[in-house]
Amino acid sequence: MREALQSRVLAARAQREAAQRRRVLRTVARREGVRCTVDGHDLLNFCSNDYLGLSQHPRVVAALRDAAPEGAGGTASHLVCGHGAQHAALEAELADWLQAPRALLFGSGYMANLAVVQALLGEGDACVQDKLNHASLIDASRLAGCALKRYPHNDVEAAARQLATHADGAALLASDGVFSMDGDIAPLRELAGIARLQQATLYVDDAHGIGVLGDAGRGSVDAAGLSSDDVPLRLVTFGKALGSVGAAVVGDADLVAHLAETARPYIYTTALPPAQAAATREALRIARAGDGLRATLRDNIARLKDGARSRGLDLMPSGTPIQPVLVGSDAAALAMAAALETRGYWVAPIRPPTVPEGSARLRIALSAAHDAAQIDGLLDALAQARDKANP
Repeated sequence: MREALQSRVLAARAQREAAQRRRVLRTVARREGVRCTVDGHDLLNFCSNDYLGLSQHPRVVAALRDAAPEGAGGTASHLVCGHGAQHAALEAELADWLQAPRALLFGSGYMANLAVVQALLGEGDACVQDKLNHASLIDASRLAGCALKRYPHNDVEAAARQLATHADGAALLASDGVFSMDGDIAPLRELAGIARLQQATLYVDDAHGIGVLGDAGRGSVDAAGLSSDDVPLRLVTFGKALGSVGAAVVGDADLVAHLAETARPYIYTTALPPAQAAATREALRIARAGDGLRATLRDNIARLKDGARSRGLDLMPSGTPIQPVLVGSDAAALAMAAALETRGYWVAPIRPPTVPEGSARLRIALSAAHDAAQIDGLLDALAQARDKANP
Protein backbone atom coordinates (compact mmCIF):
# COMPACT_ATOMS: atom_id res chain seq x y z
CA MET A 1 0.00 0.00 0.00
CA ARG A 2 1.28 3.47 -0.87
CA GLU A 3 2.55 5.47 2.11
CA ALA A 4 0.49 8.57 2.90
CA LEU A 5 2.54 11.75 2.93
CA GLN A 6 0.77 13.03 6.02
CA SER A 7 1.74 9.90 7.93
CA ARG A 8 5.31 10.27 6.78
CA VAL A 9 5.62 13.90 7.83
CA LEU A 10 3.99 13.26 11.23
CA ALA A 11 6.42 10.42 11.89
CA ALA A 12 9.36 12.61 10.86
CA ARG A 13 8.11 15.39 13.13
CA ALA A 14 7.88 12.96 16.04
CA GLN A 15 11.48 11.90 15.42
CA ARG A 16 12.63 15.53 15.44
CA GLU A 17 10.66 16.14 18.62
CA ALA A 18 12.32 13.19 20.34
CA ALA A 19 15.75 14.38 19.23
CA GLN A 20 15.00 17.98 20.31
CA ARG A 21 15.40 19.19 16.73
CA ARG A 22 12.08 20.86 16.05
CA ARG A 23 12.44 24.26 14.42
CA VAL A 24 9.98 26.87 15.66
CA LEU A 25 9.13 30.22 14.08
CA ARG A 26 9.58 33.28 16.26
CA THR A 27 7.64 36.47 15.53
CA VAL A 28 9.41 39.82 15.84
CA ALA A 29 6.76 42.46 16.52
CA ARG A 30 9.14 45.39 16.95
CA ARG A 31 12.73 46.03 15.92
CA GLU A 32 14.70 49.07 17.04
CA GLY A 33 18.38 48.65 16.30
CA VAL A 34 19.60 45.63 18.29
CA ARG A 35 16.51 45.74 20.54
CA CYS A 36 13.44 43.80 19.52
CA THR A 37 10.19 42.36 20.85
CA VAL A 38 9.92 38.63 20.17
CA ASP A 39 6.74 36.73 21.02
CA GLY A 40 5.94 39.41 23.58
CA HIS A 41 9.42 39.52 25.18
CA ASP A 42 11.86 42.45 24.94
CA LEU A 43 15.27 41.08 23.94
CA LEU A 44 18.71 42.22 22.84
CA ASN A 45 19.36 40.61 19.47
CA PHE A 46 22.63 38.69 19.19
CA CYS A 47 21.60 36.39 16.33
CA SER A 48 21.09 38.82 13.44
CA ASN A 49 23.41 39.04 10.41
CA ASP A 50 22.99 42.85 10.33
CA TYR A 51 26.73 43.23 10.93
CA LEU A 52 26.99 46.96 10.20
CA GLY A 53 23.58 47.88 11.59
CA LEU A 54 22.34 49.13 8.20
CA SER A 55 18.92 47.47 8.05
CA GLN A 56 17.32 50.47 9.82
CA HIS A 57 19.88 53.12 8.93
CA PRO A 58 18.05 56.42 8.27
CA ARG A 59 19.64 56.86 4.84
CA VAL A 60 18.72 53.33 3.76
CA VAL A 61 15.14 53.69 4.99
CA ALA A 62 14.87 57.09 3.26
CA ALA A 63 16.09 55.60 -0.04
CA LEU A 64 13.49 52.86 0.23
CA ARG A 65 10.75 55.40 0.98
CA ASP A 66 11.80 57.80 -1.78
CA ALA A 67 11.76 55.06 -4.42
CA ALA A 68 8.45 53.58 -3.23
CA PRO A 69 6.44 55.38 -5.96
CA GLU A 70 8.26 53.19 -8.50
CA GLY A 71 6.15 50.28 -7.27
CA ALA A 72 6.00 47.51 -4.71
CA GLY A 73 7.12 44.82 -7.14
CA GLY A 74 9.37 44.15 -10.10
CA THR A 75 6.30 43.03 -12.15
CA ALA A 76 8.24 40.55 -14.33
CA SER A 77 11.56 38.80 -14.76
CA HIS A 78 14.60 40.88 -15.68
CA LEU A 79 14.60 39.57 -19.25
CA VAL A 80 10.95 40.45 -19.85
CA CYS A 81 10.25 43.94 -18.48
CA GLY A 82 11.39 43.79 -14.85
CA HIS A 83 14.89 45.24 -15.26
CA GLY A 84 14.65 48.88 -14.25
CA ALA A 85 17.00 51.80 -13.87
CA GLN A 86 17.46 51.08 -10.15
CA HIS A 87 18.55 47.51 -10.92
CA ALA A 88 20.99 48.61 -13.61
CA ALA A 89 22.47 51.28 -11.34
CA LEU A 90 22.88 48.80 -8.49
CA GLU A 91 24.67 46.31 -10.74
CA ALA A 92 27.02 49.05 -11.98
CA GLU A 93 27.82 50.26 -8.45
CA LEU A 94 28.44 46.70 -7.25
CA ALA A 95 30.87 46.02 -10.10
CA ASP A 96 32.69 49.30 -9.43
CA TRP A 97 32.90 48.67 -5.67
CA LEU A 98 34.21 45.12 -6.07
CA GLN A 99 36.51 46.00 -9.00
CA ALA A 100 34.91 43.41 -11.25
CA PRO A 101 33.69 43.59 -14.87
CA ARG A 102 30.02 42.86 -14.25
CA ALA A 103 27.34 42.09 -11.65
CA LEU A 104 24.00 40.30 -12.00
CA LEU A 105 21.13 40.61 -9.51
CA PHE A 106 19.22 37.70 -7.96
CA GLY A 107 16.32 37.48 -5.53
CA SER A 108 18.43 35.65 -2.92
CA GLY A 109 21.83 34.09 -2.36
CA TYR A 110 20.24 30.65 -2.48
CA MET A 111 18.88 31.32 -5.97
CA ALA A 112 22.20 32.75 -7.11
CA ASN A 113 24.13 29.66 -6.04
CA LEU A 114 21.63 27.41 -7.80
CA ALA A 115 22.00 29.55 -10.91
CA VAL A 116 25.80 29.51 -11.03
CA VAL A 117 26.29 25.78 -10.67
CA GLN A 118 23.37 24.71 -12.86
CA ALA A 119 24.23 27.13 -15.66
CA LEU A 120 27.93 26.24 -15.76
CA LEU A 121 28.10 22.52 -14.94
CA GLY A 122 26.39 19.34 -16.01
CA GLU A 123 26.97 15.63 -16.47
CA GLY A 124 30.67 14.85 -16.79
CA ASP A 125 31.73 17.96 -14.85
CA ALA A 126 32.75 18.29 -11.21
CA CYS A 127 32.02 20.69 -8.38
CA VAL A 128 34.59 20.38 -5.57
CA GLN A 129 33.38 21.89 -2.30
CA ASP A 130 34.32 22.41 1.32
CA LYS A 131 32.21 20.14 3.56
CA LEU A 132 30.99 23.15 5.54
CA ASN A 133 29.75 25.11 2.52
CA HIS A 134 26.27 26.58 2.63
CA ALA A 135 23.42 24.19 1.86
CA SER A 136 22.56 26.08 -1.33
CA LEU A 137 25.91 25.15 -2.89
CA ILE A 138 25.38 21.48 -2.04
CA ASP A 139 21.85 21.55 -3.46
CA ALA A 140 23.04 23.36 -6.58
CA SER A 141 25.52 20.62 -7.43
CA ARG A 142 22.96 17.89 -6.93
CA LEU A 143 20.48 19.65 -9.19
CA ALA A 144 23.12 20.33 -11.86
CA GLY A 145 23.83 16.62 -12.30
CA CYS A 146 27.58 17.09 -11.99
CA ALA A 147 29.87 15.06 -9.74
CA LEU A 148 29.82 16.56 -6.24
CA LYS A 149 33.13 16.06 -4.43
CA ARG A 150 33.51 17.37 -0.89
CA TYR A 151 36.77 17.86 1.00
CA PRO A 152 37.36 18.18 4.78
CA HIS A 153 36.93 21.70 6.06
CA ASN A 154 39.64 24.10 4.80
CA ASP A 155 41.86 21.17 3.70
CA VAL A 156 43.53 22.61 0.61
CA GLU A 157 45.53 19.46 -0.17
CA ALA A 158 42.34 17.39 -0.09
CA ALA A 159 40.70 19.88 -2.44
CA ALA A 160 43.62 19.50 -4.84
CA ARG A 161 43.31 15.71 -4.73
CA GLN A 162 39.59 15.90 -5.44
CA LEU A 163 40.23 18.09 -8.48
CA ALA A 164 43.00 15.80 -9.70
CA THR A 165 40.74 12.73 -9.57
CA HIS A 166 38.32 14.38 -12.00
CA ALA A 167 40.59 15.43 -14.87
CA ASP A 168 37.92 15.37 -17.57
CA GLY A 169 35.15 17.89 -18.04
CA ALA A 170 34.88 21.33 -16.46
CA ALA A 171 35.52 21.87 -12.75
CA LEU A 172 34.27 24.45 -10.30
CA LEU A 173 36.05 24.82 -6.95
CA ALA A 174 33.49 26.36 -4.61
CA SER A 175 33.96 27.63 -1.06
CA ASP A 176 32.31 29.97 1.39
CA GLY A 177 34.49 32.98 2.07
CA VAL A 178 33.39 33.12 5.72
CA PHE A 179 31.71 29.98 7.06
CA SER A 180 28.32 30.88 8.45
CA MET A 181 28.24 28.54 11.46
CA ASP A 182 31.94 28.53 12.44
CA GLY A 183 32.86 32.12 11.55
CA ASP A 184 36.29 31.18 10.21
CA ILE A 185 37.68 32.32 6.86
CA ALA A 186 38.53 30.05 3.94
CA PRO A 187 42.18 29.80 2.76
CA LEU A 188 41.32 31.58 -0.47
CA ARG A 189 44.88 32.31 -1.64
CA GLU A 190 45.75 28.63 -1.46
CA LEU A 191 42.48 27.62 -3.12
CA ALA A 192 43.13 30.10 -5.92
CA GLY A 193 46.56 28.55 -6.43
CA ILE A 194 45.27 25.01 -6.84
CA ALA A 195 42.43 26.21 -9.05
CA ARG A 196 44.99 27.70 -11.43
CA LEU A 197 47.09 24.54 -11.41
CA GLN A 198 44.09 22.31 -12.02
CA GLN A 199 42.47 24.63 -14.60
CA ALA A 200 39.39 24.92 -12.42
CA THR A 201 37.21 28.00 -11.83
CA LEU A 202 37.18 29.30 -8.26
CA TYR A 203 33.77 30.45 -7.01
CA VAL A 204 33.47 32.14 -3.59
CA ASP A 205 30.22 32.54 -1.69
CA ASP A 206 31.06 35.72 0.23
CA ALA A 207 27.69 36.20 1.92
CA HIS A 208 29.25 36.79 5.35
CA GLY A 209 32.44 38.54 4.22
CA ILE A 210 31.13 41.36 2.07
CA GLY A 211 30.96 44.68 3.90
CA VAL A 212 32.94 43.28 6.83
CA LEU A 213 36.33 42.23 5.49
CA GLY A 214 38.80 43.73 3.04
CA ASP A 215 39.60 47.24 1.89
CA ALA A 216 36.40 49.34 1.72
CA GLY A 217 34.50 46.24 2.84
CA ARG A 218 35.12 44.37 -0.43
CA GLY A 219 35.03 41.07 1.40
CA SER A 220 37.12 37.96 1.89
CA VAL A 221 38.43 37.94 -1.69
CA ASP A 222 39.98 41.38 -1.26
CA ALA A 223 41.18 40.53 2.25
CA ALA A 224 43.09 37.59 0.75
CA GLY A 225 44.79 39.90 -1.76
CA LEU A 226 42.92 38.37 -4.70
CA SER A 227 41.16 39.94 -7.67
CA SER A 228 38.52 38.95 -10.19
CA ASP A 229 41.27 37.34 -12.25
CA ASP A 230 41.87 34.91 -9.38
CA VAL A 231 38.19 34.52 -8.43
CA PRO A 232 36.20 34.77 -11.68
CA LEU A 233 32.87 34.54 -9.85
CA ARG A 234 31.75 35.45 -6.35
CA LEU A 235 28.42 35.68 -4.60
CA VAL A 236 27.48 38.86 -2.74
CA THR A 237 24.34 38.83 -0.62
CA PHE A 238 22.50 41.94 0.51
CA GLY A 239 20.77 40.47 3.57
CA LYS A 240 23.78 40.44 5.89
CA ALA A 241 26.13 43.43 6.25
CA LEU A 242 24.11 45.52 3.76
CA GLY A 243 20.93 45.03 5.80
CA SER A 244 18.74 44.61 2.72
CA VAL A 245 17.51 41.62 0.67
CA GLY A 246 18.65 39.90 -2.52
CA ALA A 247 22.04 39.01 -3.94
CA ALA A 248 24.35 39.39 -6.92
CA VAL A 249 26.91 37.29 -8.74
CA VAL A 250 29.93 39.43 -9.58
CA GLY A 251 32.87 38.66 -11.84
CA ASP A 252 33.99 37.73 -15.34
CA ALA A 253 31.82 39.44 -17.97
CA ASP A 254 31.42 36.38 -20.21
CA LEU A 255 30.51 34.07 -17.33
CA VAL A 256 28.02 36.55 -15.90
CA ALA A 257 26.47 37.11 -19.34
CA HIS A 258 26.05 33.35 -19.68
CA LEU A 259 24.17 33.30 -16.38
CA ALA A 260 21.88 36.10 -17.55
CA GLU A 261 21.05 34.19 -20.72
CA THR A 262 20.76 30.62 -19.42
CA ALA A 263 20.37 30.37 -15.62
CA ARG A 264 16.86 29.16 -14.82
CA PRO A 265 16.71 30.80 -11.33
CA TYR A 266 17.42 34.12 -13.09
CA ILE A 267 15.23 33.75 -16.17
CA TYR A 268 12.13 32.38 -14.49
CA THR A 269 11.64 34.65 -11.49
CA THR A 270 10.42 38.17 -10.89
CA ALA A 271 12.98 40.94 -10.41
CA LEU A 272 13.50 42.56 -7.02
CA PRO A 273 11.27 45.59 -6.33
CA PRO A 274 12.98 48.73 -7.65
CA ALA A 275 12.63 50.45 -4.28
CA GLN A 276 14.54 47.59 -2.67
CA ALA A 277 17.33 48.04 -5.21
CA ALA A 278 17.44 51.74 -4.34
CA ALA A 279 17.75 50.92 -0.63
CA THR A 280 20.56 48.46 -1.35
CA ARG A 281 22.42 51.08 -3.39
CA GLU A 282 22.37 53.43 -0.40
CA ALA A 283 23.49 50.64 1.94
CA LEU A 284 26.33 49.83 -0.46
CA ARG A 285 27.54 53.43 -0.35
CA ILE A 286 27.49 53.47 3.45
CA ALA A 287 29.31 50.14 3.63
CA ARG A 288 31.88 51.20 1.06
CA ALA A 289 32.76 54.28 3.10
CA GLY A 290 32.15 52.51 6.40
CA ASP A 291 35.65 52.09 7.84
CA GLY A 292 34.38 53.57 11.10
CA LEU A 293 31.60 50.99 11.31
CA ARG A 294 34.07 48.19 10.60
CA ALA A 295 36.42 49.53 13.27
CA THR A 296 33.57 49.50 15.81
CA LEU A 297 32.68 45.97 14.76
CA ARG A 298 36.30 44.84 15.20
CA ASP A 299 36.36 46.42 18.67
CA ASN A 300 33.16 44.57 19.56
CA ILE A 301 34.61 41.27 18.37
CA ALA A 302 37.77 41.85 20.43
CA ARG A 303 35.72 42.79 23.51
CA LEU A 304 33.64 39.63 23.25
CA LYS A 305 36.68 37.40 22.75
CA ASP A 306 38.63 39.00 25.62
CA GLY A 307 35.61 38.84 27.91
CA ALA A 308 34.93 35.22 27.04
CA ARG A 309 38.54 34.32 27.75
CA SER A 310 38.48 36.01 31.15
CA ARG A 311 35.27 34.16 32.06
CA GLY A 312 36.50 30.78 30.81
CA LEU A 313 33.93 30.59 28.03
CA ASP A 314 34.83 28.35 25.09
CA LEU A 315 34.50 30.32 21.85
CA MET A 316 35.35 28.63 18.57
CA PRO A 317 38.28 30.24 16.69
CA SER A 318 36.87 33.12 14.62
CA GLY A 319 37.91 36.65 13.83
CA THR A 320 34.60 37.60 12.24
CA PRO A 321 31.27 38.78 13.75
CA ILE A 322 30.17 35.12 13.92
CA GLN A 323 31.34 33.95 17.35
CA PRO A 324 30.05 30.45 18.16
CA VAL A 325 30.07 28.97 21.65
CA LEU A 326 30.52 25.22 21.21
CA VAL A 327 28.17 23.35 23.55
CA GLY A 328 27.97 19.80 22.20
CA SER A 329 24.57 18.33 22.91
CA ASP A 330 21.33 19.62 21.43
CA ALA A 331 19.64 19.66 24.84
CA ALA A 332 22.40 21.76 26.40
CA ALA A 333 22.33 24.27 23.55
CA LEU A 334 18.57 24.67 23.88
CA ALA A 335 18.80 25.03 27.66
CA MET A 336 21.52 27.68 27.48
CA ALA A 337 19.63 29.65 24.83
CA ALA A 338 16.50 29.55 27.00
CA ALA A 339 18.49 30.70 30.03
CA LEU A 340 19.91 33.62 28.06
CA GLU A 341 16.45 34.61 26.90
CA THR A 342 15.19 34.82 30.48
CA ARG A 343 17.97 37.38 31.01
CA GLY A 344 16.92 39.33 27.91
CA TYR A 345 19.42 38.07 25.33
CA TRP A 346 18.46 36.40 22.05
CA VAL A 347 21.14 33.98 20.82
CA ALA A 348 20.24 31.24 18.37
CA PRO A 349 20.94 27.59 19.31
CA ILE A 350 22.28 25.82 16.21
CA ARG A 351 21.80 22.05 15.99
CA PRO A 352 22.34 19.28 13.44
CA PRO A 353 21.85 18.93 10.52
CA THR A 354 22.93 22.58 10.18
CA VAL A 355 26.15 21.65 12.02
CA PRO A 356 27.82 18.23 12.42
CA GLU A 357 26.54 15.77 15.01
CA GLY A 358 27.74 16.51 18.53
CA SER A 359 28.64 20.12 17.73
CA ALA A 360 25.49 22.01 18.72
CA ARG A 361 26.34 25.58 19.59
CA LEU A 362 25.16 29.05 20.44
CA ARG A 363 25.85 31.25 17.43
CA ILE A 364 26.58 34.77 18.66
CA ALA A 365 26.37 37.33 15.86
CA LEU A 366 27.84 40.75 16.60
CA SER A 367 26.97 44.09 15.04
CA ALA A 368 28.54 47.52 14.96
CA ALA A 369 25.27 48.60 16.60
CA HIS A 370 26.04 46.72 19.83
CA ASP A 371 27.66 48.68 22.63
CA ALA A 372 30.15 47.62 25.28
CA ALA A 373 27.60 47.30 28.08
CA GLN A 374 25.40 45.03 25.98
CA ILE A 375 28.34 42.75 25.14
CA ASP A 376 29.47 42.61 28.77
CA GLY A 377 25.94 41.80 29.86
CA LEU A 378 25.73 38.96 27.36
CA LEU A 379 29.04 37.56 28.60
CA ASP A 380 27.85 37.59 32.21
CA ALA A 381 24.61 35.87 31.20
CA LEU A 382 26.55 33.26 29.22
CA ALA A 383 28.79 32.48 32.16
CA GLN A 384 25.79 32.07 34.44
CA ALA A 385 24.02 29.84 31.90
CA ARG A 386 27.13 27.70 31.62
CA ASP A 387 27.48 27.40 35.38
CA LYS A 388 23.81 26.47 35.73
CA ALA A 389 24.16 23.79 33.04
CA ASN A 390 27.34 22.43 34.68
CA PRO A 391 26.92 22.91 38.45
